[in-house]
Amino acid sequence: MEAPTPRSEVRRLPELAVYDWEVVKAIIDEALFCHVGFIDDGSPVVIPTIHARIGTTLYFHGSPGSRMLRSMKAGVEVSVAVTILDGLVVARTPFEQTLNYRSVIAFGEARLVDDPDEKMAALRAVTDHVTPGRWDDSRPSTEKEVTATVVLALPLTEVSAKVRTGPPADDEADLELGFWAGVVPLSTAYGEPIPDQGVNWPAPGYLRDYSRPGRSPA
Repeated sequence: MEAPTPRSEVRRLPELAVYDWEVVKAIIDEALFCHVGFIDDGSPVVIPTIHARIGTTLYFHGSPGSRMLRSMKAGVEVSVAVTILDGLVVARTPFEQTLNYRSVIAFGEARLVDDPDEKMAALRAVTDHVTPGRWDDSRPSTEKEVTATVVLALPLTEVSAKVRTGPPADDEADLELGFWAGVVPLSTAYGEPIPDQGVNWPAPGYLRDYSRPGRSPA
């Protein structure tokens, strides 16, 4: 992982900054979606979208009519944010109230993926990012469906992570005050799969035992 650039260097609470590729990719791989920011016709826009990582490249896809994809096909500069919440940090004063979280910010120019092999690999990665194993356990995409899908790629070269853990950082003078303080852990629960109409057999194991990378099933 390259050294931080003026854009990717963490300035607010720099003690929480992480410039370790293993940490960065773990956050990207665990998060189900990201937010992509860009300028469209002179106005700032932020759109949530599903993503997937292959090596040091981030991929996202959508309809050719999407405002985000129409703008980015021209090679627009983007900022991508990935965030995972781990806890509510309840402090003795509102000033110290915060969250425990892991986040990644990436900057760069998104490019249109027009190589057929790279495009199919990206579509597989995005599918399996959400439900690992689903690509091979579903009807293959038709040529028409692939053509109707635009895939964009962002190199993860200008990127940094920010991680906050632990209890509130209250002033020492506040520690003896009579207010509860601590952390409320947050986690995502995955329920029992609900079959669609006409499906009368058990869901596959990768759905029954669903979890995200780095986390165990509930």
